[in-house]
Amino acid sequence: MLRTTVLSLGLLAAFHASAQPGIFTKEHLVQYTPEWKGERFADGRPKVSDGILKRMQNVTLEEAWAVLRNEGFTYQYEDGWFSIHPDQILVGRALTAQWLPGRPDIHKVIEQVGKKDGRIGGQNAWPVDMLQKGDVYVCDHFGLKQNGPSIGDNVGNSIYAKSGNGIVYDGYIRDINGLKELKGFTSFVRGYDPSHHSSSLGRGLNSTMIGINVPVRIGQATVMPGDVVLGRDGGVVFIPAHLAEKVVTTAEVVRLRDIFGHERLRTGVYTSGQIDTRWSDAIEKDFSGWLRQHMDKLPVPKEQIQEILKQRTW
Repeated sequence: MLRTTVLSLGLLAAFHASAQPGIFTKEHLVQYTPEWKGERFADGRPKVSDGILKRMQNVTLEEAWAVLRNEGFTYQYEDGWFSIHPDQILVGRALTAQWLPGRPDIHKVIEQVGKKDGRIGGQNAWPVDMLQKGDVYVCDHFGLKQNGPSIGDNVGNSIYAKSGNGIVYDGYIRDINGLKELKGFTSFVRGYDPSHHSSSLGRGLNSTMIGINVPVRIGQATVMPGDVVLGRDGGVVFIPAHLAEKVVTTAEVVRLRDIFGHERLRTGVYTSGQIDTRWSDAIEKDFSGWLRQHMDKLPVPKEQIQEILKQRTW
């Protein structure tokens, strides 16, 4: 059964009357991401730094999920994907889009407003034209398969050219062989189908793009524009921008403690009972000394290890 999502009437009422239904203005994006205090894109989306995104490449789904759960964000993970380049990791800032099953009267108005706003081509091209480097196109196409794919190798090439990144697409794609040729197009989709969507009036209209840069539902997850997307190992987690640095720093500490603990277990310095519990002050002191001794050889930037050591009392 096709899943559909609709924006609440209250949310629609928040949009400026002159804007296309479902497009957040800069003011709306600031309003709905109040905990983000850093830099923003011109469109209002939080702009998590490139440095955090680079460090996020080493974070596992479990590490990210644990931090989000502890912060009360329990609906940020979704799996069950078909992956393009499944051995690669997808990290970037979300730019969102939402489709609904086609309805001609709404569709006609959106087309007219889009033309007035200077949008070019079909509706599936509109959010693509807004992508920035490092973005991930996150799209709810309500799992539409037959006559549903709005992304093929042409749109895929455009997405990759603008963002240098892939997609999270709750729908089906086409031209799978052409998309596989894009080596950096690491993407999570529901599958592929040889058909293609129609978003033109009078030609079997089957879907209408109702939202760009709005909150969207991706399976069991809620995604805000500017969320950090982490896709790997068959799953995707959407990290609120204000928690991205905490996810990274927490994961780095966990990773270092695991490396230290495993090394000490292999060499017989400690027993599993000593490591697999709250560490004693003596072990914590040993860990700090180990960090100082090995910081140039560990898989965490040296400056981050130095920052960790500043915060330790052992």
